[in-house]
Amino acid sequence: MSIYAEYSKCYGDLIRCLENARAANRLAHAFLVHSPDASVRRDFAKIIMQIAGCQNLKNGKPDLTCRFCRQVESGLYADCHTVGPVGKMYQIKVGDRLNPEPNTLRDLLDHIGYTSGSHRKFGVIEDADRMGVEAQNALLKTLEEPPPDTTIILETANPGALLPTTRSRCQLLELPDNKFRFEFSGFDETRRAVFALCFKCGCDMVKIERAASKLIAVSEALSEQTALTVEAEFADAMQTAAMSEDPAFIKRLEARKKDAASGAFMRERRSFIAAISTFCSQLFLLANGAAYADLPNPELFEHLEIPADLSIDRAQRILKEAEDLEYTLCFNVSTDLALRTFALNVAMN
Repeated sequence: MSIYAEYSKCYGDLIRCLENARAANRLAHAFLVHSPDASVRRDFAKIIMQIAGCQNLKNGKPDLTCRFCRQVESGLYADCHTVGPVGKMYQIKVGDRLNPEPNTLRDLLDHIGYTSGSHRKFGVIEDADRMGVEAQNALLKTLEEPPPDTTIILETANPGALLPTTRSRCQLLELPDNKFRFEFSGFDETRRAVFALCFKCGCDMVKIERAASKLIAVSEALSEQTALTVEAEFADAMQTAAMSEDPAFIKRLEARKKDAASGAFMRERRSFIAAISTFCSQLFLLANGAAYADLPNPELFEHLEIPADLSIDRAQRILKEAEDLEYTLCFNVSTDLALRTFALNVAMN
């Protein structure tokens, strides 16, 4: 099943509105796609591209079988330029004004500003809320006066972090979903280790160290696993780029792959930390009388027996330790030390 068909089941009304806008030649030139799920944002950006760029339309709906639509769905459309946050600070780089480096905002703006004949161009900004003020200001002129045949798509889980001037120049597309998906490798080990620290270890230092070591092992494995995932994701694209014999395209794709690996690691690391924090925050909800069915992520407690007599005071202290861990890991500190401190404080109450 194509992405288009799959999402038409969930967001059919929204997609039909976009189709009608394209049929009437009134489709916006800039979109702000808001969803808590990164994969949903990425997929919906492709749907927007297919609606905006397909030349074989029927009442605004793309045919999905033409070369353009197939390239967009597979992520191989050469005139789609993407930028996302990278590095330990997980920020979108602005780039040098005169000679912007690959995978920076100004590099993307340069590429979508080039004349490309009849080809439609797309600029996709992933996790757009990670743009600083300077980057957003650099984007404003393009949002106000986009190049011909150009569509700009900003993806974010936190539109409120963007400047009002940025948001006001985009058509907001809300893709509601009240569930965060923990898909990082080691999710099960993480939730079981936190459960052990909260309810099984007590003051037994051997058990505490065993649980802490499991959390550290999951954290350390994220870098290698994300590198392998990104390598696999880019394999087809790199092969296609090599066959194109276009040095600029190859260089841009190699830079994207390198930055994608660092960005993917930071996303997985944030998901790992969020799993710990969400586990603890849901304990607090249970202690305050919430039902399991009302929890946003009940899968965190699957096959785990949470004590019925968990006190609000105990749950609140556990939650505070998780919040302290989340705050500490925002800085350049030893992750091992931070996790061991969290483990000791939670287990020993």
